Amino acid sequence: MLVRAVCQSKFIVVTRKDVGCSMEETMKEDEVFPLAKESLVGVVGAGTMGRGIALVAASAGHNVYLYDVDSVAVEKAIEQIGLDLDRMVKKGRLSNEDKKERLARISPVDALEGLSGAALVIEAILEKLDVKVALFSALESLVDSKAILATNTSSLSVTAIAAKLKRPEQFVGMHFFNPPMMMPLVEVVSGHATSAGIVQIIYETAKAWGKVPVLCKSTPGFIVNRVARPFYGESLRLVNEQAASPAVLDCICREAGAFRMGPFELMDLIGHDVNFAVTSTVYEEFYHDPRYKPSLVQKALVDAGWLGRKTGCGFYSYDGSVEQGDVASASSSVQPTSIVVEGDLGVARPLVERAKAAGIRVEQKAGAGKIKIGDAVLALTNGLTASELSASWNEQVVLFDLVHDFNSTVRIAIAPGDAVKADSLDNAVGFFQALGMAVSVIDDAPGLVVMRTVAMIINEAADVVQQGVANRQDVDLAMMKGVNYPLGPFQWMGVVGAKGVFNVIQNLGVIYGDDHYRPSPLLRRLAIADK
Repeated sequence: MLVRAVCQSKFIVVTRKDVGCSMEETMKEDEVFPLAKESLVGVVGAGTMGRGIALVAASAGHNVYLYDVDSVAVEKAIEQIGLDLDRMVKKGRLSNEDKKERLARISPVDALEGLSGAALVIEAILEKLDVKVALFSALESLVDSKAILATNTSSLSVTAIAAKLKRPEQFVGMHFFNPPMMMPLVEVVSGHATSAGIVQIIYETAKAWGKVPVLCKSTPGFIVNRVARPFYGESLRLVNEQAASPAVLDCICREAGAFRMGPFELMDLIGHDVNFAVTSTVYEEFYHDPRYKPSLVQKALVDAGWLGRKTGCGFYSYDGSVEQGDVASASSSVQPTSIVVEGDLGVARPLVERAKAAGIRVEQKAGAGKIKIGDAVLALTNGLTASELSASWNEQVVLFDLVHDFNSTVRIAIAPGDAVKADSLDNAVGFFQALGMAVSVIDDAPGLVVMRTVAMIINEAADVVQQGVANRQDVDLAMMKGVNYPLGPFQWMGVVGAKGVFNVIQNLGVIYGDDHYRPSPLLRRLAIADK
């Protein structure tokens, strides 16, 4: 057996703590090593993920055996790997010699028995529990008793698969992201019976393969697919409420929120059948918790067969008939010369310096965090509507959204109350234009766009930590490295403040009367501590 063994010293019990969780893990006293490069790696499934994982392992120096029930698929996969390597050579990221060596390390096998000598077998096949169980049951009878079996599942329970095996302690989740060669994250998922030593070997192996591994327990969605649900869900709700179009919401998320892609273009890229299925699975596995409820808007697209890029139509058309680009921004001829800032603007504090830099005279007074420009009162959204605050304060309230960085943002979303006069809205638009920002005016939606989305992502992350699924650092890493978020959820919370996030979610709950907006108990505790 070519697994570099963990030292056979006595076990110790280590307590790993995080805010809101404490779990004991069985670990070794001595260092845990990754698989030795001499170890054979088997990959089952020659689709996009399987061939990508095979190339990752081969690039790290392992000989890889690739198997699929369809032998033609294996041939096509190896051909595609060669083309992928050719592109890397052309871009100067790889020498021609390295390309030949990597390709030579990947060999097809025409029967499952060909994987019998593998130290690690990674599965990337159909997302069906019974199919995966049948595969791993067969593999278990073929490989060495110390071999590690890993699933690349993104939605099925690692615990449920392992429960059907004779050696569940040797079974682990090794969830790569698409495309595996490019995406750095690997979620290392522990089933209920997975040995801590096996988890650590896979964790170190992923690191040795140039990946960023994170540890998590086998629960619905693991880290990324669970914490990412609000990124899609909140924007789908906003579209359903006609707060703004998908194009406007995408633009706000990209240019104000600094997300790599907007939620609608990302869902079109993933495929609505895939994205809707993941949301539905998480919803079912959490026993219909309203926080994960699928969207009727997306279901309609799936029912219509408008699945996104792969069908040529989703939220956007991909037949070339419609240009996808910049969206219209609001404009105003008003050029404010002075403003009054009442109290501390919190995370939006940089607006004061930007105003001064733009030549606007700033008068500062005590108050509750508002900017006054003529009759207009600007305030950062707190989860209530501008209409409600206008009535409560008896003022012309225009709310503005959270942005990634108030020092440098080039776009901001605002929402006027229903009774706000046109002149007051012009004052608000003119102010932000004077600061160098494009302005997106949306309907009076509670929480607006970025604030609402980020608050719910943070809330979900807090539950993940409190429930012992993963720690804070791994949650932040997972969301930045797995889905390219500009900040991890807990980093965002550090910017906005736990109290501010908690207030937004609590106010959303008041407006909607929906358990979907249920603050995490951990977030509540952190808000109390946030002075």
